[in-house]
Amino acid sequence: MQKIAFVNTLKKDDQMPPQSPQSRFLTAPIGPTIIRLAAPNMIAMLVTMITLIAEAWYVSRLGTVSLAGLALAFPMMMLTMFLSAGSIGGAITGSIAQRLGAGDRPGAEILSFHAVLLAVLLAVLSSLVFLIGGPAIYGALGGGDAVLAEALAYSNVLFWGVVSMWLANGLAAIVRATGHMKVAAKYLIAGSIVQIIVAGVLVLGVGPFPKLGIAGAATGIVIGHGLAAILLFYHLTTRCVELRLRCTGIPVRLAPMAAILKIGALSSVNSFCSLGAIIIITAFMARFGVDVLAGYGVGSRLEFLVVPLIFGFGAASTALVGVHFGADKIERAHRFGWTAALYSAAMCGVIGVAAALFPGAWTNLFTDSEAVRAASNGYLQIAGPFYAFFGLALCLYFASQGAGRVLWPVIAALLRVVVVLVGGLILLRSENAGPQDFFWLIAAGMATQAVVSAVAIQFGAWTRGLDRDKNVPDRI
Repeated sequence: MQKIAFVNTLKKDDQMPPQSPQSRFLTAPIGPTIIRLAAPNMIAMLVTMITLIAEAWYVSRLGTVSLAGLALAFPMMMLTMFLSAGSIGGAITGSIAQRLGAGDRPGAEILSFHAVLLAVLLAVLSSLVFLIGGPAIYGALGGGDAVLAEALAYSNVLFWGVVSMWLANGLAAIVRATGHMKVAAKYLIAGSIVQIIVAGVLVLGVGPFPKLGIAGAATGIVIGHGLAAILLFYHLTTRCVELRLRCTGIPVRLAPMAAILKIGALSSVNSFCSLGAIIIITAFMARFGVDVLAGYGVGSRLEFLVVPLIFGFGAASTALVGVHFGADKIERAHRFGWTAALYSAAMCGVIGVAAALFPGAWTNLFTDSEAVRAASNGYLQIAGPFYAFFGLALCLYFASQGAGRVLWPVIAALLRVVVVLVGGLILLRSENAGPQDFFWLIAAGMATQAVVSAVAIQFGAWTRGLDRDKNVPDRI
């Protein structure tokens, strides 16, 4: 591919600072560096999860109908978060980190500008989908009458202002690419704190503020992410040493956005696969009755709490692998990716084994029903030890975004869905199949995704067809 030079010579202030995080990463010890970068991401994501729990508690004060409406709309909010922060966000981090690793600051700044523009365009697209198609979407999911009205009250406010979420996560992705994980985490946490306060005030109507009901929770999301976006934008335009986000003087072009979308669109399949697996398993569990369905819901909720911990290692590996690919240090990039993935697997494995050995410590927090406890305990005892596979697969997916090669992790995610779907349909034909058989199926899906991802990467998924002399992406 013919390279297109951005500039013939770089100005002094356009060179990568000699002591930038990128230059230090190329020689820093692997294990401690991963842990240092992962910790802020973990804390920020844990605060995000606490914020979502608080939001659900506020809405629960409104009654069952509002809570049911939130249950319909909440997955769409989470999907948007996964896409903006994980799929597209990871592609942004990996692409810009590769530029910085190659010493191409102008290219990194061009990508940063177009990443912001892409975030706005995707926000507009998602708004149109849910503002126009919301009634049909939530209706197809089972919403009707009062429940549908509550779901739309939440969804309409959220997607009128969803640009704040896309911008906050897109800007945070740029900051992570520069290596400043603490900065990104700090401002996202500030936004989460504001979200908790605003949602509580507006959902319940505190003091002089109106009681907006479930719409108040969505308003909190919009305002909280808006604050985070402003703070991150300020950092990138005035204080960031590694690159300067410029909103003027850069012509709008399709190539930089296409470069991000090439990885981000494929990465998005992983998010849809995760949602699809949840929907499929939920449908299978529903045939066993309310108690088993509720028990599965309680047990599987633990997975949502380990995802932020995995994201901590994953986001760190995206930036670190990207920097090393840009600097043509491919072997060291593999070591970073594998080390982060093994840390993630070990952490998730410890949590899962503990849950399998002492399932009541988790289950008893949520229910007094013996039937629900039995189902939840059964799920944790079977699936818990397989959390190590879950952590390994998801972290390798994030690391692959840094390498710019996510095909095989996405194929692995698709295979997980296939295992769950095909296996579930086979079990449905058996009169003796019980909930535990489906729990083993879930565990098999986790193992399949991890094994396929790991084997593919070990045998060259990141390097197959790679021209080592032209590994650095073309200048834009």
